[in-house]
Amino acid sequence: MVALALVGAAPVAAAPDWPDTFLRRIEALALIETLNADLLASDSATQTLQNWCAAHHLAGEATIHAHLERTGEKPLDPAERQRLEIGPEEPVIYRRVELTCGDHILSRADNWYVPSRLTAAMNKSLTTTDTPFGRAIKDLKPHRRTFSVAMLWHPLPEGWENAPPQDRPQAALAIPPVLFEHRAIVYAGDGKPVSEVDESYARDLLDFRLAR
Repeated sequence: MVALALVGAAPVAAAPDWPDTFLRRIEALALIETLNADLLASDSATQTLQNWCAAHHLAGEATIHAHLERTGEKPLDPAERQRLEIGPEEPVIYRRVELTCGDHILSRADNWYVPSRLTAAMNKSLTTTDTPFGRAIKDLKPHRRTFSVAMLWHPLPEGWENAPPQDRPQAALAIPPVLFEHRAIVYAGDGKPVSEVDESYARDLLDFRLAR
């Protein structure tokens, strides 16, 4: 016998893609830790994000684009210049970008780079196009040394092992705008530092449909 819908009955709300349950919190933690480890092990954040975009089907075409934010200058302090192994008068260019995949903003990066250590073609690409920094300097065979990692969201609350959070399957998990942050020095293949980056990784990294 086929059941008929009651006239005037309220529609049933669809469950959110990230419901606020203990299982989904564990999954969020595992995904964040996996991406964090992949980024730390990689010489190119751009390529790692592109791989993530492809694996989680965030866009029809898994290509990372850099969108320049022309927000002025952020001078380096003496400690930052020391990390780049440059003197107080060495020119440095500040570049802030959003790295996107499709409609998703995956990260925002502040980048201070030393133009004298790049080729003329690389400098032109960085000042006149939205090319991601890692892609623009790939011929230098760059590698990274991350010197600071800040995990800004902890899906599991403190003490969860003694008192797991209560499941609320019809409520959406509250995911903050920024998940974690990396600060790193980018080196050319010859060992000279070419830039310092401060990268914030965004919640859109988790904007995909989970298996039920």
